[in-house]
Amino acid sequence: MKHTPTTIHTADGSSVTISRRGLEYDLETRNAKGETIATVVMSDCDFDALLASMKEAA
Repeated sequence: MKHTPTTIHTADGSSVTISRRGLEYDLETRNAKGETIATVVMSDCDFDALLASMKEAA
């Protein structure tokens, strides 16, 4: 199954793109100029924990 990356845009023009990579996820953060600031590789468990934390904070 093909997974399409998802991009979330922030109020300051930055973005986070989430891509499935096999059993892991890549999270790429870009600033408003489009420059990559950081790329984080997360396991399924870490990604699920991130989502749960985001829901709690909302």
